[in-house]
Amino acid sequence: MSQSATVWYGVNLASERLGAKALFANDDFFAPKERMLQDSDPVFIAGKYDDNGKWMDGWETRRKREQGYDYCVVQLAVPGRINKIEIDTRHFTGNYAPAAMLEACHCDGVPTASTEWKAITNTVALEGDARQLVDIASDQVYSHIRLNIYPDGGVARLRVYGQPEVEWSGLGAQSLDLLAMEVGGHAICANDEHFGSMHNLNLPGKGINMGDGWETRRRREPGNDWVILALGHRGEIEEIIIDTAFFKGNFADACSIQIADAGNLPDTTLAAQSLYWQELLPKSKLGADQEHSFKEALLEVGPITHLRVNIFPDGGISRIRAIGKPVL
Repeated sequence: MSQSATVWYGVNLASERLGAKALFANDDFFAPKERMLQDSDPVFIAGKYDDNGKWMDGWETRRKREQGYDYCVVQLAVPGRINKIEIDTRHFTGNYAPAAMLEACHCDGVPTASTEWKAITNTVALEGDARQLVDIASDQVYSHIRLNIYPDGGVARLRVYGQPEVEWSGLGAQSLDLLAMEVGGHAICANDEHFGSMHNLNLPGKGINMGDGWETRRRREPGNDWVILALGHRGEIEEIIIDTAFFKGNFADACSIQIADAGNLPDTTLAAQSLYWQELLPKSKLGADQEHSFKEALLEVGPITHLRVNIFPDGGISRIRAIGKPVL
């Protein structure tokens, strides 16, 4: 079974599920600005129309008949340092925005007319029905972005990848989910993701259906499946929560967890090393469609940075939480 590893650009700070909001657009006549921040992939529904015209899954402005350009202001889910921008025009063909530029700012509350915006990209030429990635060369922390499109048109999705800015020193001895996406926790690699992505495991809230978790194919050979996860910050774990919500005839029958205090080792080296990592949770039985809390069963391991979650022999998990205190 081949190992899978999705390229990690960072947390999508413009994720609607994380709490990002489209605050204002000068125009969203054909399709509302809020759709642009949805986490799901855009879809096209042939023959679907609303009162203003063809229904499109994204943000779309009317045809501009004067000078100028259209724009949308987005409040990021959490302030952070931006690594990369993705502008997705999938399903927009004769109506896509032909060019775009992004500005950003850091402010408390809602930006005003006096807010100073800083350009973080050049003007980028776009194509229809395509995904454009743009690298961002900045170490500044931003709370809002403004997407300018020239002169008008549609954008299906906007992703703003980066590292959340967390004031860890201000958290003191507070216990929190160190694996949470909003503090920078993320999946690194898994041996299989046939039915569900490993990146669903630390999404906020409960899963919404069986497709909103990590699920492997049916194993037809000896062994077990696994996933490696990075905490948002080095810390000591007090509780592990494994949620198999919606997985009934296909839940993982059991799990175990290994850990490492891996520092700054490259992600590409972790899969091989993880075979020999120390055990945090011995092999433990799981049930269908329920939340499992493990506290007393956890072994004393000290501060850690990574988890390897093994499932036996295969199946699905909806969410994983690693509750603990950051070690500064």
